[in-house]
Amino acid sequence: MILARQLRIEYPGAFYHVFFRGNQKQPIFLSDDDRGSFLKCLREAHEKYGVIVHVYCLMPNHYHLILETPLGNLSNMMHFLNTAYTIYFNTKHKRSGHLFQGRYKSILIEAKSYAQELSKYIHLNPVRSEIVELPEQYPWSSYGYYRGTARPDKWLETALILSLFGEHPEEARRAYLEFVIGGIGQEVPASIKESIRTGILGSEEFIANIKKEFLEDKISKPDREKPQLRKLRKKPDLPLILSVSEKVLGARNKFVVPIAILISQKSTALKLREIGEFFSLSMSGVSNACGRARAAIACNTSLANAVEGIEQEVAEAEQEGVKPTFCSKR
Repeated sequence: MILARQLRIEYPGAFYHVFFRGNQKQPIFLSDDDRGSFLKCLREAHEKYGVIVHVYCLMPNHYHLILETPLGNLSNMMHFLNTAYTIYFNTKHKRSGHLFQGRYKSILIEAKSYAQELSKYIHLNPVRSEIVELPEQYPWSSYGYYRGTARPDKWLETALILSLFGEHPEEARRAYLEFVIGGIGQEVPASIKESIRTGILGSEEFIANIKKEFLEDKISKPDREKPQLRKLRKKPDLPLILSVSEKVLGARNKFVVPIAILISQKSTALKLREIGEFFSLSMSGVSNACGRARAAIACNTSLANAVEGIEQEVAEAEQEGVKPTFCSKR
């Protein structure tokens, strides 16, 4: 099975929410020495790559970071960090092989608008996991530095996020602590959940600028290994999908409707019921059509190539605002 590649957007001054889980959700920290060694690796990453850590939380089988990359070198820094810690961990515990699961997750964030909510989410991880009742009871996050109970090292920056809560340092600190404690028991914001799917956490304007600056060429081309691009793509409408499917496959091709339904299911946010209403099918009928299409694609290379062509033409037509020229609407 091919693992989905993460959408990586790197530029000087970018901020990220980074998280990484242990292989098969196994623990990546077995002792306080391990946690201390990870923070040492993080400090070395700061010294070597100039990366600034704004928030961290070391959970038993994963970690969370909010990072700033003044040099636009997230990939290099993360390779160093995870390799250095894996070497330490494997040597210390006399093991071999992968420590982490797949590829690390990185979400580009609009810091001024979303760093507050995201830092609260990260600092409350131990509370949501029922490890502690209050975030200050957990020693392996940056929350203690935000409370002022310890002075952070040079690689950890608390001033930026605290400045979003007020100009006076002590007032800002109190406001931040109230903000975090007030989040206990609340649902994780939908924006944070959605960012895991899209790879970007920001306002509509921020996302539009990122798409224009870094993704304009990529976003119109289907890439099965980068599903986040599909989430960011403008959603095509069903008449357009059917029209292009008829054009590429031929209106009388028996796979036109199943292929159009499969593409509709993959590339839109519509529910099966909504797709079924357009194609005059029940929800089970939509599922069966998707199954037939997948089976046909799996054993027919020409059809698979044609489907890729349909997906690309639909994406390009949607970006250009092209309306369907014909559609039999079966």
